Amino acid sequence: MSWSRSSWRTLPSPHIPAYPDPEALRTAEDALKTYPPLVFAGEVRQLKSELARVSEGNGIMLQAGDCAEAFADFNTFNIRDSFRIILQMAMILTFVGEKPVTRIGRVAGQFAKPRSNATERIGGEEEILTYRGDMINGLEPTARSRAPDPERMLRAYFQSAATLNLLRAFAGGGYADMHSAGKWLLDFVENSPIRKKYEQLARKINKNLNVMRAYRESSREPHRQRVDFYSSHEALFLPYEEALCRNDSLTGDPVAASAHFLWIGERTRDPSGPHIEFLRGVINPVGIKCGPDAGARSVERLLEKLNPGNEKGRVTIIIRAGADNAERVQSKLIRELTAAGREVVWCVDPMHGNTINAESGVKTRRLSDILRECRTFVDVCRTENVHPGGLHLEMTGKNVTECLDRAVREKDLARNYATCCDPRLNAAQALELAFEAAEYLAEL
Repeated sequence: MSWSRSSWRTLPSPHIPAYPDPEALRTAEDALKTYPPLVFAGEVRQLKSELARVSEGNGIMLQAGDCAEAFADFNTFNIRDSFRIILQMAMILTFVGEKPVTRIGRVAGQFAKPRSNATERIGGEEEILTYRGDMINGLEPTARSRAPDPERMLRAYFQSAATLNLLRAFAGGGYADMHSAGKWLLDFVENSPIRKKYEQLARKINKNLNVMRAYRESSREPHRQRVDFYSSHEALFLPYEEALCRNDSLTGDPVAASAHFLWIGERTRDPSGPHIEFLRGVINPVGIKCGPDAGARSVERLLEKLNPGNEKGRVTIIIRAGADNAERVQSKLIRELTAAGREVVWCVDPMHGNTINAESGVKTRRLSDILRECRTFVDVCRTENVHPGGLHLEMTGKNVTECLDRAVREKDLARNYATCCDPRLNAAQALELAFEAAEYLAEL
């Protein structure tokens, strides 16, 4: 079937809610079509080139950020704090794991969430629509708040544009310079056991960088203070994705200009579904989330549609199995797709398969399970002779108490449980994970 940016509309779309005023939705889409792109074709091609090197074993992809962005959390400090944790994690992976890191944020577009049920009951009585992310409706459990509102799509665009503007300034203005690594620690990490380990690494890196800077100055080579940073989100709400689809001014190729990297979730990876139909036509790198039920044959069908030319860097397989299922699921999928000659970046999502309910009823995750799934992933990749290329995480720069570890027990969860969807790692937990993962990789 021939592709167009709207050809997905010919297919059933159960994850796109019905709007009370379809004309208002069309008006919002038409407005978005006239707005500037959020990302550019050259940046998308650069990311794909970096991911191609990762697939060859010459790098690591770090994809991290919020579970679901919220309009209410939008401020400079939250953006900055999450950004510098990603910088810290990348630094650890680079200097302990000895691999260059491609930094991708779950940011500037992660406003829509897939839900298993279209409705929920509040207080056992009133049935209202499920919260689907701030791009679509509100978190407040009332019928009015949960009604899909197309104006939210425009607000998501402008917040994403402002976020990217700030991130580009941080990435290119010296803030991300490795010489500043010792200043990246957040205040609440001061009492964490990970602080001493991080500060020792930062001092070591700074000493090495001073030697490198002296060499550059003596040889008149420029000192590069900027880093490359890319945006990503789940390609769930297709009216938004279509409205921001653009054509590369040099080649004419379609680009999903909402983010550099888009992924397909467990609920939307139907090879005959609308999300695959849209993404097969754009040139962006694409991720495919694969849980315990993702068979190699169905993933092969996805790859045939999304990457018929078997292009390196085009597709990342993000395995989310859960610590108890990790070895079985990872081994089978990696072995069969490798035998088929598929060029992919292999990535682990150790978050989603390890969600449990605390005694209080809230969702949480154990850091020990997350670390165990990462360890298994590296071991399986070593056994199957493929490169463990990526790490996909939900984390935040805020001092949340959402995931369990030595310092956060079940009784502590209520202290600062702030997520509007899934539990996230805080800074100390994210840094501990980065050190552990880097040491696993260093063993290769």
